[in-house]
Amino acid sequence: MNRPTHGALHHVEIWVPDLDRFLASLGWLLQTLGYTVSQSWDTGRSWLLEPTHLILEQSPALTADRHDRLRPGVNHLAFHVEDATTVEKLAADAAQHGWSLMFPELHPHAGGKQHYATYLENTDGFEVELVAMNSPELN
Repeated sequence: MNRPTHGALHHVEIWVPDLDRFLASLGWLLQTLGYTVSQSWDTGRSWLLEPTHLILEQSPALTADRHDRLRPGVNHLAFHVEDATTVEKLAADAAQHGWSLMFPELHPHAGGKQHYATYLENTDGFEVELVAMNSPELN
């Protein structure tokens, strides 16, 4: 591993209401994107894609049982994916893993004409965005 760039994101920790449910949705996506489990304990997992860690933990200190992306805090996580074909494949496969397509009437340009992406929401209200790094629309 190369040394991370000064100021690069080291990790994000997400508190989840049901670890097993989150592993079925976000765990599937992270594994599909190339992340691997680096640590595992009864109430959490740490996923790694050098140099970034993404931690999912079911904390007893939670004050709600559903994420509300419209409240202060994290709105969503956005991930680079290889190309438009990968965006479409992940969008199609996501429903089998607890995700639903957001903004279907605007897909795949909900972020604008020069932005090829899909926006997904899981059953706990958590949103991810999958952005094509290389798409004909972007060239």
